[in-house]
Amino acid sequence: MSPAEFRRRGREVIDWIADYWERVETLPVLSPVTPGAVRDSLPPHPPAVGEPFEDVMRDLEQLILPGITHWQSPNFFAYFPANTSGPSVLGDLVSSGLGVQGMLWATSPACTELETLVLDWLGEMLDLPPQFHSTGSGGGVIQDSASSAALCALLAGRERATKGASNTQGADPRLVAYTSSQAHSSIEKAVKIAGLGSDKLRLIAVDANFALRPEALAAQLEADLAAGLLPCFVCATVGTTSSNAMDPLPAIGRLCRDHHVWLHVDAAMSGTAALCPEFRGIQAGLALADSYCFDPHKWMFTNFDCNCFYVADRRALVSALSVLPEYLRNQATESGAVIDYRDWHVPLGRRFRALKLWLVIRHYGVHGLQQLIREHVHLAQEFAQWVQADPRFELAAPAPLNLVCFRMRADDDANQQLLERLNQSGALYLTHTRLDGRFTLRFCVGQTQTERRHVQAAWARIQEGAGR
Repeated sequence: MSPAEFRRRGREVIDWIADYWERVETLPVLSPVTPGAVRDSLPPHPPAVGEPFEDVMRDLEQLILPGITHWQSPNFFAYFPANTSGPSVLGDLVSSGLGVQGMLWATSPACTELETLVLDWLGEMLDLPPQFHSTGSGGGVIQDSASSAALCALLAGRERATKGASNTQGADPRLVAYTSSQAHSSIEKAVKIAGLGSDKLRLIAVDANFALRPEALAAQLEADLAAGLLPCFVCATVGTTSSNAMDPLPAIGRLCRDHHVWLHVDAAMSGTAALCPEFRGIQAGLALADSYCFDPHKWMFTNFDCNCFYVADRRALVSALSVLPEYLRNQATESGAVIDYRDWHVPLGRRFRALKLWLVIRHYGVHGLQQLIREHVHLAQEFAQWVQADPRFELAAPAPLNLVCFRMRADDDANQQLLERLNQSGALYLTHTRLDGRFTLRFCVGQTQTERRHVQAAWARIQEGAGR
């Protein structure tokens, strides 16, 4: 494809995306296709010769689009959002066009230095503790997801606890990790990958608001130490997936400091709220943490994948992950004057993801981002008030930010049938969880284009589905 053709076809693709964003709210939010339908609609074998671009775009519209669940629909209230924006997509386009492999500072200095700067910007925007700033002993890096951040934090905690022996001799069988019973499943996956084994993950009991109980954590730590085990990692959550519960960081942090255990704080979705000063109470106690992460690709209008992972001591992370073969040696690395992000995560290769984050921050500015976050929280709080005012429904958990967990005052079957009717309508999309063992609907406001009229329409549908 020549530059001239790329220019012409690029305009067509940008127009298609812009048209898609304009019409997305008219499309069924949850894809209605049956398993195998998309594959069966496409040729079973690849083309022997190149095909006209017009044919590809036609198939994109007619065959691929029906199989899309529309995460960018303003009527998407499921899971946590994976929102995007024009500046983010354009930044990703530039990254793809440059085709940078930013494993080392030397392989593209701007890729590394812009990422370091943007992560420091975000540290300032969120008012993170100063130890997470790159000018000190720590710093930030972009991971693909909070799952990868948790794994890296666990590996660093494992190596610190064993003084590097696990990397050279295999994981110490005494190692133990801790998180709440409401924490994300990625923590269990991390302990499996890191060689601890899922039987060495302690799921700590939660309180009535589904937040980790520090006294239960303290008791488990003492019991494991008495049994000759070696605690190495605790993950606290700021905004659990099921209910947006907030673990008490100050008490958890003090326990971790007392027992010399690595504390990782996962704020995947909710961390973005700290852009607004009035919501920064959610991260009180973060100064006691060894690592922290949140996902701009969830609620900061930056398309997937983009997780911001911070460490208070970058040496602990680098020593756990660094391998330096001869073919990666270079003068800049040997000087010690640069950051090589290849040592900050599992893969060697890395994209220029900082570009899309940079464009988002420069386009919206801090005040623009704050305005959008405040509006989403306001809409969710208004929805929660509507739930409380309807005697047929009840809140299933506190709603501190933009997630509302609710259910009909009925049995699980009735609530599940309501969810299925809503999702099959195509007018909106919700997901569920179980809280206190009961089937619970989740309503999350965070899509870039969601307005009050969309939330109102969703509530009307929910009321209608429950039977007025």
